[in-house]
Amino acid sequence: MSQMTEPVPMKLMGNPKQATRSAAEHSLEECFRDEESPLLRYAYALVRRREVAEELVQEAFMRAHQHWGQMEQPRAWLYRAVRNLALNYLRKHRRESIGDEEAGESNDERPDRCTDKLETAAKLRALMSEMSESDQELIRLKYEEELSYAGIAEKLEIGVGNVGYRLHHILKSLGEGLKRVGVEGTE
Repeated sequence: MSQMTEPVPMKLMGNPKQATRSAAEHSLEECFRDEESPLLRYAYALVRRREVAEELVQEAFMRAHQHWGQMEQPRAWLYRAVRNLALNYLRKHRRESIGDEEAGESNDERPDRCTDKLETAAKLRALMSEMSESDQELIRLKYEEELSYAGIAEKLEIGVGNVGYRLHHILKSLGEGLKRVGVEGTE
């Protein structure tokens, strides 16, 4: 495990000759053999979870395979891909806390937290079912399709400012509704 925490910048330097080899001069198998371990250390340094780091590196190599003939610098491309995948992962999982991971159990795995979340989700669905269809669509576009305000505005043919205004009031209303039905910690 101590290998996984090596400082990444030293590993990024690598062999300068290797870093400039194009995909045409370097097979995917050679690249995988040379770069898998350093990429795993790099991914682990970013996400601090071994299984996630392995998945990110695997995904980066899968994507590299699809674009192999177009790459000028496969090594740089792979590091950039792993970094981008890790950042996407961290954005989606930002609510997980490191303290819980170190204890071997995340908040999501504790039965009492899981039950509370299920009850809250059921109450939230009930409140959302009372909303207008246009408000439900706005929530769906933002949180299920993960569209930006600009993307939502384009799709609904309304102004970006209107998207922010409506979302603010919808979420405020949902928060107040959750408080009314006894859900704590909603602002």
